[in-house]
Amino acid sequence: MDQLVKVFPITDIVVEDIKAKTKKGQRKWNRSFSPLEVGKHWFYEQVAKFGKVHLKQGYETKELRDQLGLKKTSKKLAEVFEAHCVDSWVLANWCVGGHLSPDNKQLLCVAPIQFHRRQLHALQPSKGGIRRDYGSTRSCGFKRGSLVKHPKWGLTYVGGTMGGRISLHSMTGARICRNAKPEDLKLKSYNTWRTRFLPAHEGRGTRA
Repeated sequence: MDQLVKVFPITDIVVEDIKAKTKKGQRKWNRSFSPLEVGKHWFYEQVAKFGKVHLKQGYETKELRDQLGLKKTSKKLAEVFEAHCVDSWVLANWCVGGHLSPDNKQLLCVAPIQFHRRQLHALQPSKGGIRRDYGSTRSCGFKRGSLVKHPKWGLTYVGGTMGGRISLHSMTGARICRNAKPEDLKLKSYNTWRTRFLPAHEGRGTRA
């Protein structure tokens, strides 16, 4: 929400409310009841700082979806609009109105870059009993994840380092090379995210 309000003039937030029920004799299930209730009320208090909060029940979301003839896929891991965004879209459209169907189903997947914090050495020794260096959030003076411009590979982000060379990654996280010279890189911006656009049709599964 902190990031979204910098881009969009948000005035209203629509949330599908969750209903957690206790079950007789189900101690393991019931232990999750209180955290869910406490957590959702904390969430509502936080988002209310950004605008008016509207709560909808699950059956109301389905009714809105059915009225517009929109389908929700049963493939929970599919990286498609119908799996993750259709309910959000109908709730937002209920609030602002003006559409009978989504005009854009393309998804932008944004995920944090995983950094391995510095350790004195790898936990498992390599051949000969020597433990190699492991971790750190810097590579040859560059903060890992930073966006850099390379004369051959263009805009990439900084990965790990070995032997005075740096590995470079595309914005999707795929490694492009592992032997870039530090002097060939021009720092553009610090960065802690990787992004990728997904096709606007069903049929793709989750990529690790």
